Amino acid sequence: MITIIIAEDQRMLRGALGSLLDLEDDIEVIGQAENGKEALDLILSLNPDVCIMDIEMPVLNGLDVVEKLKDTNNECKIIILTTFARPGYFEQAIKLDVHGYLLKDGSSDELAQSIRRVMSGKREFAPELVFGSMKEENPLTTRERDILKLVAEGKTAKEISLQLYLSSGTVRNYMSEIIHKLEVKNRMEAISLAQKKGWL
Repeated sequence: MITIIIAEDQRMLRGALGSLLDLEDDIEVIGQAENGKEALDLILSLNPDVCIMDIEMPVLNGLDVVEKLKDTNNECKIIILTTFARPGYFEQAIKLDVHGYLLKDGSSDELAQSIRRVMSGKREFAPELVFGSMKEENPLTTRERDILKLVAEGKTAKEISLQLYLSSGTVRNYMSEIIHKLEVKNRMEAISLAQKKGWL
């Protein structure tokens, strides 16, 4: 029996997905989470074979959960199931070594088959995501992403410089480089574009 946890913040979708997967003879849904923190706690306490994980969730997003799981010895296989065909998200998920990345517009039968294939050692990626990621790579370095994330959180150049052990001038230089790379007019446009592309 393949044990599953579903992490999805939309209650109706989570319930429907759980009911449909429970109909499969070889799959059992043993837990459901409505945010990333709940998902992480359930994975660590229940040790499921697979977690079906949304990306955009409250408290911790799906990719944050995958990153935190890396620090544990938990062997739960993660399949990202999302509405967002954003190359940036897909790129991050690949770096985090997820076992699957699928879009929500597939059928529950297809999802069940993907779960079985992941359990047999394969990886499952939606073809449109693979092609999308080839087209558009994240132009920002890790340091530039860190700085833009902090700016998006409302931090000042001084606060960022203290947090990242950089001078305020260096932070401003990074910000100028980010604006130049993304070909935008200001930091608000840079944040908006990077979020839209899934590059943060």
